[in-house]
Amino acid sequence: MTFPILRPIFSALLALLGALPLCAQTWEADWLRNYEHRIVVQPDDYSGAVVSTIVRHTPQPEGARTAVVYVHGFNDYFFQGQLGDSVTAHGFAFYATDLRKYGRSWREGQTLFEVRRLREYFPDIDSTLAAVRADGYERVYLMGHSTGGLVCAYYLSKMGDARPEVCGLILNSPFLDMNLSPMLEKVAVPVASALSFLNLKFKQSGSTAYAQSLLSQYHGEWDYDTSLKLEASPTVTSRWLGAIHRAQRRLKRRAHIGVPILLLHSSQSIGGDEWTSDFNRADAVLDVADIAKYGQRLGDDITEVTITDGMHDLILSRRDVRDETYRQIFLWMVGQEKK
Repeated sequence: MTFPILRPIFSALLALLGALPLCAQTWEADWLRNYEHRIVVQPDDYSGAVVSTIVRHTPQPEGARTAVVYVHGFNDYFFQGQLGDSVTAHGFAFYATDLRKYGRSWREGQTLFEVRRLREYFPDIDSTLAAVRADGYERVYLMGHSTGGLVCAYYLSKMGDARPEVCGLILNSPFLDMNLSPMLEKVAVPVASALSFLNLKFKQSGSTAYAQSLLSQYHGEWDYDTSLKLEASPTVTSRWLGAIHRAQRRLKRRAHIGVPILLLHSSQSIGGDEWTSDFNRADAVLDVADIAKYGQRLGDDITEVTITDGMHDLILSRRDVRDETYRQIFLWMVGQEKK
């Protein structure tokens, strides 16, 4: 039993302990131009040795006192160098994290994207925030895309009191609800979550339509490593599904995120497995109505912005759409800095 007044102290001590592995590593040149990264050795888990990776823009803007920390989504990693370039051009420092078993943090023998509880990612975020503090930045905006948005919101709902440097949350199409039929969402997902210990496997559609809307070799503008961000979403397990379901359920019931939130999503969603030009102007992954509905439950200070013709990852949309996304992000951030 602990006294309520001591809980923030215990939370801060736990967060500090989670960040201690940071001290063992050094910064190295990254494959992205104007970036460097740092490997963080985390405590072993059920799969063995685990690392996370901190990526930072270099050089950071002179005189900056505020930083942005970006967390990628599922079947993803940080490759959006233009995002960090834009952040630093607006006078903010920029960092990203490749979560354990993703991108730069994947190690041979591991199952890509494996997770059993979303709390597993908390030390990865803690380590990145420790690096930001060590570099002298006083304020931090967490920015999360899709599952990264879910992770960041869940993190702040649990750890907000122990992270006073976090002054805002930016959500780019956050994964706040399953994009499934009502029957599957209300019955099948809770059952699979309850049976997560069986580690059942669920094959997804295998569609490459969203990847085709992104990759320059098809109908998009971007190049990335398709061994780290697969063209078709991989099979997921009941353990992964359970981790997502439990975090979503908590946020729907009692999020209580105390910092201002910028909630961004597309103006429409699209379904289907075969690519059409509509995939380049809609969210092909999530239901934007669900994002709007459940996003409004996250806290008391929420600014919701609908991006016309945005794709699921809004900053990978066509040029005029992503320019509008950036305009809305920095308009909101500058407004927050003036408060």
